Amino acid sequence: MRFADLVTRGAAAVDASVLTWLGTYYSDSEIVELVMVIGLANLVNRFNDTLQIQPDLG
Repeated sequence: MRFADLVTRGAAAVDASVLTWLGTYYSDSEIVELVMVIGLANLVNRFNDTLQIQPDLG
């Protein structure tokens, strides 16, 4: 969650120390996947917010 927050609030804040810390728990390919999922979630949120699309909660 901390990593997702850092990426969301400002990816420039993610430096080598953050990636080293994350690397103790995840492989390089898992970190890439995390960044892609976080980026996609942010894109979808911004898209929906901009167009004022309400979620379909079923």
